[in-house]
Amino acid sequence: MRYILLPLILIPAIEIAVLLLAGKALGVAVTFLLIILTGVFGVYIAKRQGIEVMKKVQMETRRGEMPGDSMLDGVCIFIAGIFLVLPGFISDFIGILLLIPFIRNKLKIILYHFLRRRINHGNIKVIKW
Repeated sequence: MRYILLPLILIPAIEIAVLLLAGKALGVAVTFLLIILTGVFGVYIAKRQGIEVMKKVQMETRRGEMPGDSMLDGVCIFIAGIFLVLPGFISDFIGILLLIPFIRNKLKIILYHFLRRRINHGNIKVIKW
């Protein structure tokens, strides 16, 4: 919780500042239109990638493989979708970054090590069938 509080306060404040600056530089109508367009376009891409990942998970499961990598892809795409729905240019930028496979692969490595560390310390329980 202590790691979430500061970003929860700072990110919206920075978003508001950037929106005010963009509104002043580009005009309110253009800024509003850009926010709507980036959100719609980003969610469309996230939906397409999410469907592809879902098909990949199903295919790997049918073959009896563990879809761990694909599941992490799905988590990153889901988080990207959340960022893209939030109004603001910074959140849109983060969301779009998460949709780029090269960047997402780097993040998956970090996520994998984070989850592995939590499992090893007993903070996450893995139930085997």
